[in-house]
Amino acid sequence: MIKVDLSGISTFLDSADPDYAAAAQAHRVLLDGSGAGGEFTGWLELPRRTIKNELKSILSAAAKIKSRSKALVVIGIGGSYLGAKAAVDMLGKTDNSEGCKIYFVGSGLSVDYLNDIITELGDDDFDVNVISKSGTTLEPALAFRIFRGLLERKYGKAAKKHIFATTDNERGVLKKMADEEGWDCFVVPDDVGGRYSVLSAVGLLPMAVSGIDISEVLGSASEYLSELASPGPSNPAWQYAAGRQKLYGLGYSTELLAYYEPSFRFMAEWWKQLFGESEGKNGIGIFPASLEYTADLHSMGQFVQDGPRFLMETVLQFEKANSEFKIPFALGDRDGLNYLAGRDLADVNRTAAAAVKSAHILGGVPNIEILVPRRDAAGFGELVVFFQFACAVSAYMSGVNPFDQPGVEAYKKSMFRMLGKPSDK
Repeated sequence: MIKVDLSGISTFLDSADPDYAAAAQAHRVLLDGSGAGGEFTGWLELPRRTIKNELKSILSAAAKIKSRSKALVVIGIGGSYLGAKAAVDMLGKTDNSEGCKIYFVGSGLSVDYLNDIITELGDDDFDVNVISKSGTTLEPALAFRIFRGLLERKYGKAAKKHIFATTDNERGVLKKMADEEGWDCFVVPDDVGGRYSVLSAVGLLPMAVSGIDISEVLGSASEYLSELASPGPSNPAWQYAAGRQKLYGLGYSTELLAYYEPSFRFMAEWWKQLFGESEGKNGIGIFPASLEYTADLHSMGQFVQDGPRFLMETVLQFEKANSEFKIPFALGDRDGLNYLAGRDLADVNRTAAAAVKSAHILGGVPNIEILVPRRDAAGFGELVVFFQFACAVSAYMSGVNPFDQPGVEAYKKSMFRMLGKPSDK
């Protein structure tokens, strides 16, 4: 199970400990659905619901795709793709005997990126999974038009068999198109917002096609949600939420999520959306940023160590590496590294992390540590629900609705106006 270590913030606190009374209140309103946005807390039951209602159909669709295609093109933006991308990257690439290559498009408008993906696909057989609640968000809608056209040129009338739509159960442009064309459909749950939807078909179909054991992901997530539902200061979600809110109250307004595994990069991107959209409202909120260590210590390390003191640091560590590599002995020791010969590289990485933590604390950066047993399917499931639960508790502690995102629409309205979109479209 995930553990949270708050020892690295103790020297920065005033006389009061983290506010567990506020965490208790946030925990209550989250579980009973009485807080703002309570109608969007379906994610608390999502792993169990998915196992019961959709797992078989998701696995069946994934098997169909893997049996005939070398690639799946996933079209989505924000919560419609970040969770799946995080899982595919974090849990490793699989060869075509176990899973397909996954391409992600529709999260931007770069013509060069789009053409690079099309070039890489080449003549390979592929399927498309378009993910959108409405079907009207510009970036994925444009990407879908383009890749649907590619499918139609490649497969003709059979193209519709290669399209899987994950969308609203009853309404919206994409749902209407899917019904008219006869595409296979999966549902974006009405009571789950996009950034909380990764453990539905939104994230699970691409994950399953890539070769990830989604049954293990869901089972782990469901079990850990039961643990997180138990109130008390020993609850790791309480510890994380209360610790970061305490630091925010003391003026630490930016949180760095630091990690030591490059494969965690898109998990950090998912985390940034989760906390940024959930908490950045009403002129308040902790700004979420991320750094990859040790690489970024050689670019941003100076700023973290000696820059303005508004930073808090949350360090994500996997307690056990998935592999071993013993550092070799070299005759002559010309590089001076024989003192490390025979040691496992993962041990050196852990030692570096301990040294960084000590230096940053001495430099004035409070440090929260999150410890995950392993970088595997079970660990991914636990991480998803841990961060979701802690984020909701933290947002309720700060007095905002964790489940809306009214500011997201501002750029869309401006962009559509500048592009000349007709008012009736």
